[in-house]
Amino acid sequence: MEKKSSIKYVMQKNKAHILCTKKLPQSLIDKAAAQDVLIDASSFIEVKAIADEKIKEKIIELSRQSLTVVFTSMHAAETIIEKLKSQQLKPDWKIYCMAGTTKKIINEYFGETSTIDSAIDASSLAGKIIRDDIKGIVFFCGNQRRDELPKQLAAHNISVKELIVYETILTPKAILKNYNGILFFSPSAAKSFFSANQPEKEVILFAIGNTTADTLKEYCHNKIIISESPGREILIGICVEYFQTHPVYY
Repeated sequence: MEKKSSIKYVMQKNKAHILCTKKLPQSLIDKAAAQDVLIDASSFIEVKAIADEKIKEKIIELSRQSLTVVFTSMHAAETIIEKLKSQQLKPDWKIYCMAGTTKKIINEYFGETSTIDSAIDASSLAGKIIRDDIKGIVFFCGNQRRDELPKQLAAHNISVKELIVYETILTPKAILKNYNGILFFSPSAAKSFFSANQPEKEVILFAIGNTTADTLKEYCHNKIIISESPGREILIGICVEYFQTHPVYY
């Protein structure tokens, strides 16, 4: 009797396809691709510094004072530093800020000793300001800033003077391609993305910090992986590591 040949179906590993809701340097995209993670990067928000003479004058006025100031956004830090540089000013400020890129930008201009403390999210940063018994702060922020930090500080009778120095414009777009994962770097980008899209439930979401993750939870029940440290390189690294241990097959 002739022996029949058996047919075996072999599951083949596929490359993971990721959408990043923020523009990325080509070097990071190439590094991920070398590890079988293909990233399409497209910004879902636009950030513009507020070109207002009154804002500029206020920043110059504040630069002459010894203050405790707070940055929860790299965009706020970049906007303030640009204005100070144009006037060759380097204020005597005590600074609380987000860790990662925001802190790096601030330290490069103000010096490392100016940064009193940093944190991975606004709530943690507020906790450190409260811990240090600070009486009042100037909060440089954007028009889409969240409430966690000012609310926590106000609850502890800490004076918060806000100066909105940039605006965030949502630029949603419908995504027709299927992705295995999506990277989010801010609550605003999450809000913009979900205004035009709803990913399938098996799509993995990656969030930079708890604040962004909390925003994602408002829109879906997908699995969310949170970076405990800020920085785009770290979040991309977490994404790559995830898909190395949870391969995509077809």
